[in-house]
Amino acid sequence: MIKVEHLTKVYPDGTKALDDVSTTIPDGQFVVGIGLSGAGKSTFMRCLNRLIEPTSGKVIIDGVDITAANPRELRRARLKIGMIFQSFNLVRRSSVLTNVLNGRLGYLDTFSTMFGRFPAAERERALRNLQRVGIAEKAWNRADALSGGQQQRVAIARALMQEPRLMLADEPVASLDPATSHSVMQYLEQINKEEGITVLCNLHFLSLARRYADRVLAFKAGRIVFDGTPHEIDDDRFRAIYGEDAVQVEIGIGGT
Repeated sequence: MIKVEHLTKVYPDGTKALDDVSTTIPDGQFVVGIGLSGAGKSTFMRCLNRLIEPTSGKVIIDGVDITAANPRELRRARLKIGMIFQSFNLVRRSSVLTNVLNGRLGYLDTFSTMFGRFPAAERERALRNLQRVGIAEKAWNRADALSGGQQQRVAIARALMQEPRLMLADEPVASLDPATSHSVMQYLEQINKEEGITVLCNLHFLSLARRYADRVLAFKAGRIVFDGTPHEIDDDRFRAIYGEDAVQVEIGIGGT
């Protein structure tokens, strides 16, 4: 379970990205964060694993106060928190298999992995995770030889190497075409439904949220302005989140 209590983030230039945010996310939910760029959803996500340091407030994950954790405790907590980025964050010149194995670094001897020496069992684990996302045949390709959708699937496989209890996905389909977006979202849905991994995913498109989310958190000016099911977001709520001139037109995405 994730418990967020009075979370606030003020950047050095005075921008208040989060303003007294509190919420609870039970285990196993698929939660989608929506809102305009700069609304606070990415800052919220990155405060959960302290990629961004909160100014005040608490984040408690599975009973561990992440905001108060010392470096060793934080490293241990992060082992169970997978992270998927919009830009994939792969080592582009390395093989797909090596990129996936990098998700296991926190569990292995640092000296051996510096020289690319991974136990056979970990290589088998990496290949299984590539099989899960449908690209085991690309294991020996360079990462930069893959399409954007394939690279994002590599990123998912890498995150799965951590055996996470929580998966954070920050705009994972923003740079992908509609069909590929659904493909990537279906893999996230699969690990959520089949393995009970909690997923928190930031998205631009409400149609994708309606298709995949159990719950939506809508951010505006650093606050959560809506917390409920995606189908509760009618035209009035949509305008409250995105502005009075916004309309629910999502060209090329499809879905309801």
